[in-house]
Amino acid sequence: MTDGLLGSPLILAAIVALVFVTVILFFMVGRLALRKERTAVDRIQEMTGGRDDKGFLQTAQVQNFTTAVSTLAAPKAEEDRNVLRRKLIQAGWRSPNNLETFSAVRVILALMLPPVAYIIFRPQNTSLILLIVLVAASAGYYAPVLVLNSRVEERQKQLMKPFADALDLLVSSVEAGLGLDAAFKRVAEEMEAAAPELARELQLVNHEVAAGVPRVDALRHLDERTGLDEVSSLVSVLTQAERFGTSIARALRVHADMVRTKRMLAAEEKAAKVSPKLTVAMILFILPCLILILIGPAVINVVRILLPTMSGGAT
Repeated sequence: MTDGLLGSPLILAAIVALVFVTVILFFMVGRLALRKERTAVDRIQEMTGGRDDKGFLQTAQVQNFTTAVSTLAAPKAEEDRNVLRRKLIQAGWRSPNNLETFSAVRVILALMLPPVAYIIFRPQNTSLILLIVLVAASAGYYAPVLVLNSRVEERQKQLMKPFADALDLLVSSVEAGLGLDAAFKRVAEEMEAAAPELARELQLVNHEVAAGVPRVDALRHLDERTGLDEVSSLVSVLTQAERFGTSIARALRVHADMVRTKRMLAAEEKAAKVSPKLTVAMILFILPCLILILIGPAVINVVRILLPTMSGGAT
C-alpha cells in the first residue's frame, strides 16, 4: 500500500511542485548572491533621494528570506560562524552576506535533490525510496562544503604560485627607495596580468590603508583573506619591522631568501618521492611484462618438448 501511494500521480505531482518551488527559491538566493555592487552614481542618487525603492525593497525581501532559510544550516556558535565566513572569504566570496547565502544554498539543495532523484530513478521499493532520498539530501547538503574547500585550495594555489616573484618585486621596489605602500601598489600593477588574484589582494591592502585602516590591520586582513603560511610570515615580518623600526628592505630580503629556500626544499622533496612511486609502477606493470618476455620463449620450448613425450606415454 505504501509503495502504491508513493508511486501515485498525486505524490508525483506534489514532488514536481516541490521541485518547482525549490528552483524558484534557489533562483532568488542566486540572484542575491550574484547581485552586482551598486555604482557610485547609484549611491549618489540614494543620498540625494533618487533611490529606486522598488529594486531596493525586492533586494531586501530576498535578503530577509535568505537569512531566514540560512538559520537551518548556519553554525550557531559565533566562533564557527567566523571560521566559515573566513573560509568563504579565502575562496574569493567577499559578499557581506556570504555566510547566509552559502547556508541557504545548502538548505535549498538538500530539499531540491531528493525529488529530482525520485523523478529520475522512480524506485518502487519503500526502502530504496528512503535510501535515495537520504543520499540525495546528504549530497545536496554537503556538496557545497566540498565545492568550498576545493575553491579555497585552488585559489591558494593561484596565490602561492606567483608569490615568490611578487616578493622579489617587493624587495626590489623597497630597496629602490619606494615606501611600503607605493611598493605594494607597484607590485600589484606589475602582477595584474600574470597573477590577477594576488594583484587584487595587494590592491585591497592599499585601498584599506588609503581609507584610514592602520597598516598593521590591513596586513592582518591580507593574512585572513589568503590563509597562506607564507603570507602570514610576511605579515609578521612587516609588522615587527614597522613596530621596532628595523630596516624593512633587509627584513624583506631575508624573508624572500627564506621563501626561496622553502620552495627549493619542497621541490626536492617532491623529486625524492618520484623514485618510490616509479618503483611501485615498475613492479606492478613493467616487471611482469619483462618476466613474460624473458621466460616466455623458454616455457614455450619446454612445453613443445614435453607435450609429445607426455602424449606418447599416455597412449
